Amino acid sequence: MSLNQVDRQILSLLQQDASLSTAEIADKVGLSQSPCWRRISRLEQEGFINGKVALLDPKMLGFDMLVYAHVRLSDHSSDKLAEFERLIMSYEQVTECYSMAGTMDFMLRIISKGIEGYEHFVRDNLLCLDYVQEVHSNVTMTCVKRTTSLPL
Repeated sequence: MSLNQVDRQILSLLQQDASLSTAEIADKVGLSQSPCWRRISRLEQEGFINGKVALLDPKMLGFDMLVYAHVRLSDHSSDKLAEFERLIMSYEQVTECYSMAGTMDFMLRIISKGIEGYEHFVRDNLLCLDYVQEVHSNVTMTCVKRTTSLPL
């Protein structure tokens, strides 16, 4: 389905602040409340809106380490790939995981409480798997830009 300008405005407002009421959104996009509510419901039903969450400050919660880990597996059989993906899904420290083309098989975004927390995570969860061949870590320093907003 294609989106019109009002749909894009609604999505833009929601991705900036999902706590806005339907009345506030309707006012900002020039609709009355009922048609605005119907549009938001349609956008949810059609999958444009996958959920609404509160974004937490990781540092306020003690997560001061963000690492991108590149993982290479030695066994690419379907059962090992499925096992690895299932395990990754169970680790709360892994906030994103991508299968990759190129020299590495997966890229993980991992948060931890300090370098020791990251080291324990890697040793206890990744390196203990006999089919994990390598883990290369890129430790972030300063966050220059962080957004969840998509360009609409």
